[in-house]
Amino acid sequence: MKKQVLVIGAGFAGLSTAALLAKEGVQVTILEKCDSPGGRARLWEKDGFAFDMGPSWYLMPEVFDSYFRLFGKEREHYYRLNKLKTHYKVFFEGQDPVTITSDFEATKKVFEGFESGAGKKLEAYVANSRYKYNTAMEDFLYREYRHIFQFLNWRLMTEGLRLNVFQSLDPYVRRFFTDVRARQILEYAMVFLGASPSNAPALYSLMSYLDLSDGVYFPEGGMYAIVEGLVKLCEELGVSIEYGTEVQHIDEKQGRLSTVRAQQQGQLREYTADAVVMCGDYAHADRDLLDPQAANYSRTYWDKAVLAPSMFIAYLGLNREVPELAHHNLYFSRDWDVHFDSIFKKPQWPDNPCFYLSAASKTDRRAAPPGKENLFLLVPTAPDLADTDKVRRSYYEKSLAHVEQRLGITIRPYIQVERIFSQRDFADSYHAFKGTALGMAHTLWQTAVFRPSMRSKKVQGLFFAGQYTHPGVGVPMTFIASQVVAPIVANYVRGKA
Repeated sequence: MKKQVLVIGAGFAGLSTAALLAKEGVQVTILEKCDSPGGRARLWEKDGFAFDMGPSWYLMPEVFDSYFRLFGKEREHYYRLNKLKTHYKVFFEGQDPVTITSDFEATKKVFEGFESGAGKKLEAYVANSRYKYNTAMEDFLYREYRHIFQFLNWRLMTEGLRLNVFQSLDPYVRRFFTDVRARQILEYAMVFLGASPSNAPALYSLMSYLDLSDGVYFPEGGMYAIVEGLVKLCEELGVSIEYGTEVQHIDEKQGRLSTVRAQQQGQLREYTADAVVMCGDYAHADRDLLDPQAANYSRTYWDKAVLAPSMFIAYLGLNREVPELAHHNLYFSRDWDVHFDSIFKKPQWPDNPCFYLSAASKTDRRAAPPGKENLFLLVPTAPDLADTDKVRRSYYEKSLAHVEQRLGITIRPYIQVERIFSQRDFADSYHAFKGTALGMAHTLWQTAVFRPSMRSKKVQGLFFAGQYTHPGVGVPMTFIASQVVAPIVANYVRGKA
């Protein structure tokens, strides 16, 4: 008989892990709490609008292409990509906006407009970012770390200074640029890694190579097209997905996996398997699904962890187009440290927030009916804030007014569809610890070997993958995590580990 593996969660980590295990001849069942796949990347549709509920940036295309080739497939057989000519538009407080495009020479001229000599400095900065990216892909990302000396290896010891692993990003960027606008463009991506420029390792300057030089893409049909492609792949491989199935407890006996109990359509079901891969919220598993003596990490560990931001999101369907916007739009306040402090140091709703505004309908016809606009407004916030109906409605109105004022556009009279999604929704929908949107921040002491382990130290047969584990936050990272964990699980069920 085939070995049986349960995967908890049908997000990117769960779907990509399940397909890899099925490829190895394992019978895989995915248990998914929601009524549709995708996890944070679910789709919400209303009145002809289709909203990607979570991830909205497509970077590192080679990660996705190489994943599908593991199955002898080509990615375009599952979904197609468009490369964006305009990567994003940046609005600054009190300054003219700039547009970053696929023309790197034009981008150098944009930086030259910030400060003299910045074009050549940007070329050097991005070249170094490319080196870091290639090094990370070759030596650091596609591997498991079980002890510190696997991380502090010879390459890191000999080239650590060039990789800037032990330096924070913001002072590193200041070595190249003095103008705040240049620094903000090179540092903003840290929010999407769940960190701030002051506490993220400068190694993550590699992100600048991706969005300034390598390219920004978008799938036809939106980010949900990736989910649909993975579901199709899983179905071709015989993976079973049980929706509306919420795991209640992971049982163990004498240190070995026993059963998994889940609620399905009002009925409690018990599942047995040779192994379980938890691809949902790691802290939820430790704190709620496992008995205390079986948890991989203590409640104190999770309470002290540096969590990534949550997000205040508004999904907006407008009955008109907004020509002033690009597909991706960023707004930075002049003193954005105040916003970062409201996330990491003094948790509170930010008063003059930076924000991200996506208009996917600029690129994707699925996103909105003709002549209308699909907007996705995201304000990074601290997790675990009060999120009552009154608070969120007040902040919603304040955010819309803020966007209109800072970008010089009109939104409110044209809203046809609206939905708010914030801390309590992340907690309710995904059991996200304290309502975090991204899991754990990418600080130095929460990178690589310092991230939560993929193997349970207490329960044989229990494994973890997803945004909490190495390599961390981001859609490509969860694809990579699946390629690290799947061979470990396959070897275990075959009795090889």
